[in-house]
Amino acid sequence: MPNNTKQQGIRFLIGGAINTLLAYAIYLLLLYITPYATAYTLSYVIGIISGFAINTYFVFHSKWNWRKFFSFPLIHIFNYIASMGIVVASTEILGIPKQISPIIATATMLPINFILTKALISDKK
Repeated sequence: MPNNTKQQGIRFLIGGAINTLLAYAIYLLLLYITPYATAYTLSYVIGIISGFAINTYFVFHSKWNWRKFFSFPLIHIFNYIASMGIVVASTEILGIPKQISPIIATATMLPINFILTKALISDKK
C-alpha cells in the first residue's frame, strides 16, 4: 500500500470511528422514539453528511464542491442496502441485539466504503 494511501487509511479509520460513534449515539437516541429500522436510516443519513465533511477535510485533504457533495450519498446506496441487510439479518435471523447489529454492519462494509469514498473524494493529481 503506498504511503499516502496508508496515511489516508489511518485517517479514514480515525474519522470513521468518530463519525460512527456520532451516528451510533444518534441511533441509540432515536430508538426511544422510532423502530430500529427507522432509527438506523435516520442516523445513517446524518452519518453520510458528517462523513462527507470528515472525509473531505480530514481524511483526503480535498477541496469541497457540490458535485462531490451530491455524489457522496449516491455511492452509499449500495453500502446502505448491504448494511441494512446485515442489520436486519443480524437482528431477525441471528438474534443479535438491535443495539449491536449496526456495529457488525459497519465493520463488514468498512473496506468497500474506503474504496468508494477514496475514488470519489480524493483530488486527482
